[in-house]
Amino acid sequence: MGGTEIENGRVDVDTDADPGPPPLHEFWWLHDARWYQGVLRRFGQEAANEINAEAIRFVFRRIARWYRHQHGLDFRAMSLDEFVKWFAEIPKISWNPAMMVAEHAVTGDDEWESVITKNYALKMLAAARALDGYECPCPQMREGWFEGMGVTVRDSRVSCVRTGGEVCRFHAVMDQGS
Repeated sequence: MGGTEIENGRVDVDTDADPGPPPLHEFWWLHDARWYQGVLRRFGQEAANEINAEAIRFVFRRIARWYRHQHGLDFRAMSLDEFVKWFAEIPKISWNPAMMVAEHAVTGDDEWESVITKNYALKMLAAARALDGYECPCPQMREGWFEGMGVTVRDSRVSCVRTGGEVCRFHAVMDQGS
C-alpha cells in the first residue's frame, strides 16, 4: 500500500513513495510574486513595474551569459536556424514546461517569431488578483537574454496575453552586425 494512512489519530507516511522533486521554480516565482506585491503596496504600481523590469533584465542577462559560457557558444557565428534552436533552450533554465510553453520559428533570412502559449507568472498574478496595472516585463526579459547571448536583436511584441491577446507573440530580427 502506498501513500499516507491515518490510524488511531496517528499519521503513517509511506517513506518508500516517491513524492518527486520539489517544485523549486514555482517556489522562486512565488517569492517573486510576493516581492512584487510588497513593492506595489509600499511604493506604488509604477515603482513595482520599474523595479521588476530592471531585475528581470539583470537576471535573464546573467542566465544567458551563463548558458553561453557553459556550452562554449558564439551566437554571432551561427546560422539563424542554429541560433533559434539554442535560444529556445535558455528560457527552460527559468521555467520548466509546466510553467511556460514557448515555440520559436524562423520566418525569414534574419528573423524569427516566438509564441508563448503558457505563462506561469501571468497565471499566478491573475490568481492573486494583482494583474491589474501589472506591466508585463517580457520585453526586458528578452533584452536580457539577447544581451547575455552577445547579440543585437530588434524585438517587437506583436501580442500579449496581459493586454488581451490570445498568446504572447514576438517578432525578432537579428542585426546583421551581431
